[in-house]
Amino acid sequence: MTPDDEAFDELLDYVESELGFATSYYDDAYLDRRVSSRMRRSDTDDYAEYHDLLSGDEREQEALLDAFSVNVTSFFRNPEVWEEMRSVIRALSAERNRIRLWSAACSDGREPYSMSMLALDDPEVEDSRIRITATDIDREILAAARQGVYENTRTTDIGEQLAPLDEYERYVERDGDQFAVADEVKELVSFERHDLINGDPKSNFDLVVCRNLFIYIDTEHKLPILETVSKSLSEGGYLVIGKTETLPELLKPAFEPIARRLRIYKKIDSIPDRS
Repeated sequence: MTPDDEAFDELLDYVESELGFATSYYDDAYLDRRVSSRMRRSDTDDYAEYHDLLSGDEREQEALLDAFSVNVTSFFRNPEVWEEMRSVIRALSAERNRIRLWSAACSDGREPYSMSMLALDDPEVEDSRIRITATDIDREILAAARQGVYENTRTTDIGEQLAPLDEYERYVERDGDQFAVADEVKELVSFERHDLINGDPKSNFDLVVCRNLFIYIDTEHKLPILETVSKSLSEGGYLVIGKTETLPELLKPAFEPIARRLRIYKKIDSIPDRS
């Protein structure tokens, strides 16, 4: 191990033990990219120097924790997945009196708000039965999500993201480049903090959407997170993961693929106990 590697490991140990972010669950290359970005912004030259800065600067601690959070998202990301999810929500609406949906690792709220808009926009879905729980580990991103205000940027066109809806103007109020989610959409969604790595499973959700998180997670820790998510599903509930992600072998017998290419599954059995 080189001195640089040792300094990097000591930095990660500090972040996990003192700041409470479970770095050991994440891929080192991902963590290094985020740390290096903060080092450039704080004008520090190496891991040891950045460690010294971090240990005495609460604002930098918050900035690093925010950088570690996975906040890449959009409205209706991968529209073909959302079309299949529409069918799932329709089926749930026909079968169940109360429908509980969970957007896990929801980032800035665009995913759960997309779920809400999808329910409100579909005449075959009884939206009064829908309740959406949206969770993330990052308190600041949750606060922004509750506001529900988004802006066009040089690389982001909110109107284009909302294009899967025929009349998206029903669900957002636009003022130039700013889009504010309508109260009708917000009313179906409640936000709360939840740690998928260290937190307990939830219970009796009919649909859990946890997409594009596992590409950042260390291989050995994907299974416990997916177990937490899977145990939160009711019998016959549905799971949606990212299109480039896969179910671990241990969990596959508990799920039936509904749309294998789109990574949508139905829970058909209890989750096996590894202990």
